[in-house]
Amino acid sequence: MLAYITRRVLLMIPTIFGILLISFVIVQFAPGGPVERILAQLQGLNTNATASFTGGSESHVGGGTEYSSRYRGGEGLDPKFVAELKKQFGFDKPPLERFLLMVKNYLRFDFGKSYYRDVPVLQLIGEKLPVSISLGLWMTLLSYLISIPLGISKAVRDGSRFDIWTSAVVIVGYAIPSFLFAILLIVLFCGGSFWQIFPLRGLTSENFSSLPLAGKILDYLWHVTLPVLSLTLGAFATITFLTKNSFLDEIRKQYVQTARMKGLTERKVLYGHVFRNAMMIVVAGFPGAFVNAFLGGSLLIETIFSLDGLGLLSYDSIIDRDYPVVFANLYIFALIGLFVNLLSDLTYTWIDPRIDFETREV
Repeated sequence: MLAYITRRVLLMIPTIFGILLISFVIVQFAPGGPVERILAQLQGLNTNATASFTGGSESHVGGGTEYSSRYRGGEGLDPKFVAELKKQFGFDKPPLERFLLMVKNYLRFDFGKSYYRDVPVLQLIGEKLPVSISLGLWMTLLSYLISIPLGISKAVRDGSRFDIWTSAVVIVGYAIPSFLFAILLIVLFCGGSFWQIFPLRGLTSENFSSLPLAGKILDYLWHVTLPVLSLTLGAFATITFLTKNSFLDEIRKQYVQTARMKGLTERKVLYGHVFRNAMMIVVAGFPGAFVNAFLGGSLLIETIFSLDGLGLLSYDSIIDRDYPVVFANLYIFALIGLFVNLLSDLTYTWIDPRIDFETREV
């Protein structure tokens, strides 16, 4: 097992390098950049618009684009000022040098400072982390707590009315977009046309720091209820059907028939023999499910409920061309994803020791 883990960890190095390289190259062809935005601001132009060019070539460098002197936003400005501006953002260096410097710094987890917020990128990510962790953790736990018992019940009652109507409910819930369900919850429970039960924005109240411990817990749960419900609506469908199909597959195997012939009760057969084998694929996927919930899909929910998390940070950074934040998020997310894939494999061996990755080709 140690040899397998070592091989997987070593393979992460070229994978991370390739992800950064491809993203770095793509950014070279993306219009706009921090220098362009500042020049546009100085010229009184719309900073959200892409750059206008009168002609000529543009040479791409680093995390942004370096524009020729014929760029309209730079007309009337001192060329020395424009050169100093490029130097300030590091765009005066060749692309290869800037990429190698970025990789060197990232190996030490030195992501520099945000272009526009003037704070270290790690500090900025750390400030947004609690929101994303809250949404991802609670959504994953709630979806598993609902899906596993429901999937088992559906497998035991396969083809019954219960199985049919619960399948219909699950499929409908999966088909409803989470942001649409979030809007419905706001209208119903956040002081719209009906009741005002839950808060409309934020993860905590303004007086959170002055509350006792029990009050802080209740206040936090009060704020997080609707966002988590919105995200969970479509999340448990896949796990429910995966659990059901896994149990059905195990129930039809010969060892289950043998256990029944020995006189074991149906409950003993189900939870003493079937459960462990059937749940292997479901439980082993928990780390990956958590990371998927943690890293993706929460942008609209964060926007609707005014939650300042990593989803909103990543989106704003891309729009603002805040490249240190963009590449830091990409690097950290990719690193976490690779380690979680390894953790998922190790979870398989923990659930079923018969699995041996030493004999498996990576």
